[in-house]
Amino acid sequence: MPATVVVGTQWGDEGKGKFTDLVAKEMEMVVRYQGGHNAGHTLVVDGETFALQLVPSGILYDHITPVIGNGVVVDPRVLLAEMDTLEAKGVDCSALKVSGNAHLIMPYHQELDALHERHLGDGKLGTTKRGIGPAYADKAMRLGLRVQDLQDPKIFRQKLDVVLGHTNQVLTKVFNRLPVDADEIAAQYLDECAPRVIPHIDDAIALVHNALETGQGVLLEGAQATFLDLDHGTYPFVTSSNPVAGGACTGAGVGPRDIGRIIGIAKAYITRVGSGPFPTELFDDIGDHLVDVGHEYGTNTGRRRRPGWFDAVMMRQAVRVNSLSEIALTKLDVLDALDSLQVCVAYDVNGTRVEQMPYHQSELHAATPIYEELPGWQTDISGVTSPDDLPANAADYIAFLEAQVGVPIRLVGVGPGREQFLDRVA
Repeated sequence: MPATVVVGTQWGDEGKGKFTDLVAKEMEMVVRYQGGHNAGHTLVVDGETFALQLVPSGILYDHITPVIGNGVVVDPRVLLAEMDTLEAKGVDCSALKVSGNAHLIMPYHQELDALHERHLGDGKLGTTKRGIGPAYADKAMRLGLRVQDLQDPKIFRQKLDVVLGHTNQVLTKVFNRLPVDADEIAAQYLDECAPRVIPHIDDAIALVHNALETGQGVLLEGAQATFLDLDHGTYPFVTSSNPVAGGACTGAGVGPRDIGRIIGIAKAYITRVGSGPFPTELFDDIGDHLVDVGHEYGTNTGRRRRPGWFDAVMMRQAVRVNSLSEIALTKLDVLDALDSLQVCVAYDVNGTRVEQMPYHQSELHAATPIYEELPGWQTDISGVTSPDDLPANAADYIAFLEAQVGVPIRLVGVGPGREQFLDRVA
């Protein structure tokens, strides 16, 4: 049975956690394939909110094996704190597996992250300062420590001494900071974290392929989103990994032929956090309305998200890059009170109409949205469970988006709760 991928199609915060959780109930394994604890997934189950950062969304189902894949960077302190929070809410985390090949986020990664951002000044990227970028940088420089190194204190110390020989030079001579103490890090990671993390370490590639070969359902879960992708996003205002569907192959250790279904998650409007171009961004009362009604504040950081109208130009690019088979549309109910809606169907770039995403950053920064206006429905849809019960204008809005992006919109979210959705195919 081929795997299913769930990927964000905008700038993140599309509501992936809810729909990953929804699709996960049909699966036996959920694998997080990239990113770190800079990603926040929020689930609402029976009125209780679960904010996940590292643990895969499938953790809430007893029949699922949740796996943190090799493409993830893991802060073991954050992972253990998240597991403790879930256990306190009655969620059993004993089945959680962590790839031994995943890389560790170290305390100096977080310090470097904050220092780099500060020194960028007005050109800052809006990073969460969680150490994600520096951890991936060390991975690329072959200086990283991996989760499996927690199982061998001798190797851990050898690798730590090597990387600190480089990192302490940067901290002291470039940033005029104090050097990092290797003994302090070793005590924290080997003495405090390792005994609790080691029981969860496993060969994630073997786990995933054994599941696929025995016909089990496997869901590959991405963090962040398409336009935060290191290669395909609005660089440099991106994350440090590959959230696109192709990243699921490297981050979970599967090949393209192992994937059969790719679900793109899209919000019925759009938001982004941090710096970077945003053609449909709203600075008016409607933007404030979207933020207030949609509770558009970061799950991890609490930062206010930047709001805007749905951008079909971006979505067409997301469809291409990810080979989407279908779309799950979230937060349609946030638009309930609006009397009219705008959808960006093209850009005006220096007087030329453009219907595909410009590849050049200067053109994207110069892009002005070309809108088509649709009537709102001004009806509370939060209790709707069937497509037949949607107001006509809400149904027309969905159909218009579907026609614009060329991929079926199957699932539609009408509220934050686990059961607040409708299936347009069922």
